Amino acid sequence: MATTLPSEPQVLSPFETVAELERTYLVQNYSRYPLLLHRGKGCYVYDLEGNRYLDLISGIGVNSLGYAHPRITKVIRQQAGLLLHTSNLYYHEYQGRLAERLAKISGLNRSFFCNSGAEAMEGALKMIRAHGNAISPEKNGIVSLENSFHGRTLGALSITGQPKYRKDFEPLVPGARFVPRNDIAALESAVNGNTAGIVLEFIQGEGGVLPISEEFARAARALADRHNCLLVFDEIQCGVGRPGAYFAYQLLDPVLLPDIVLAAKPMACGIPLGVIVGNEKAAAAIKPGMHGSTYGGGPLACRVALEFFDILDDLLPSINAVGQYFRMRLTDLMRTFSFIREVRGPGLMIGVEIAFPGKQLVLDGIKEGLLFNCTHDTVLRFLPPYILTERDVDRAIAILARLFKNARPPE
Repeated sequence: MATTLPSEPQVLSPFETVAELERTYLVQNYSRYPLLLHRGKGCYVYDLEGNRYLDLISGIGVNSLGYAHPRITKVIRQQAGLLLHTSNLYYHEYQGRLAERLAKISGLNRSFFCNSGAEAMEGALKMIRAHGNAISPEKNGIVSLENSFHGRTLGALSITGQPKYRKDFEPLVPGARFVPRNDIAALESAVNGNTAGIVLEFIQGEGGVLPISEEFARAARALADRHNCLLVFDEIQCGVGRPGAYFAYQLLDPVLLPDIVLAAKPMACGIPLGVIVGNEKAAAAIKPGMHGSTYGGGPLACRVALEFFDILDDLLPSINAVGQYFRMRLTDLMRTFSFIREVRGPGLMIGVEIAFPGKQLVLDGIKEGLLFNCTHDTVLRFLPPYILTERDVDRAIAILARLFKNARPPE
């Protein structure tokens, strides 16, 4: 009788072990790329085997000073030994100082701190509704843009103008109207006396790195003034240094101020922090007890953000110069590869629109040691750390040239 030998136990690699744990125990809502990151330094991240990757997506725009920045690391270590959390029942040293800093750089007056961009958007929606309700029960409409993206919560989804994000969660919060980007006539038709707020991404990020025009922005400001509604600029992805200015609306001359600007991603270099910065009119809509956040504006996040702004002051010229160089090199590639349709975006927020879906290019880029992503199916999105150098750009362009040369666009 034949003897069946016991099979050898399967030995999983470190990557496979992590992936299997996640498949077993996590909600399966993420489609992760096949890469296990272990550490980072500067603009580069490393996997467990020590392979190096130039990171041009930086945690979707979060790791604004790259990885292991010495000044940020020092501040985190110091504050971790002092005080991590207080709640907003008490004062700490850094929240007021950060709010003062934001007032000076934004031109607005008052800040509310939270943990994320979506939370900032939720707070802004409450400001809008409270402002409108104080005038009239019917004044509750919100106008946003088609192709916009404002976050994953039910409120943020309600004003997100992409059906693919909304359809599984409907019915959403009522009252939203969507107009095409830069269509002033449609905006004028949508905004009326019952409009409580106009919410615009100054540069649509998830929608493909698409800016609104100066004329459209100024029309929105005029309509908000005429109908006594709040103008909100969502700069969660496109603000806080990313466009080569503190905020994208400051690229206009003269500067056009919103009633509210929202920020989050790059502000605390990887520690969760979001903010609503508003003028007195917007801030007055929220009375004591109407809104709050347990973790928002804690001492660690605020102290790191203060250090970040000290560093950012000196980085803005480099963000503009290196961003311009990056776009120039990408435009050179466009002359070689006919499937590149457009290179766009200010500062270090860059989109490269191509003629076919870009997911495979992203996967091939990982194999070549370059990290970026693709949004809106056909827009390669680059949100590199603000410390990116022209030498890093040259390395990225060399890899992209190889990727594009080997790309197989559909016939």
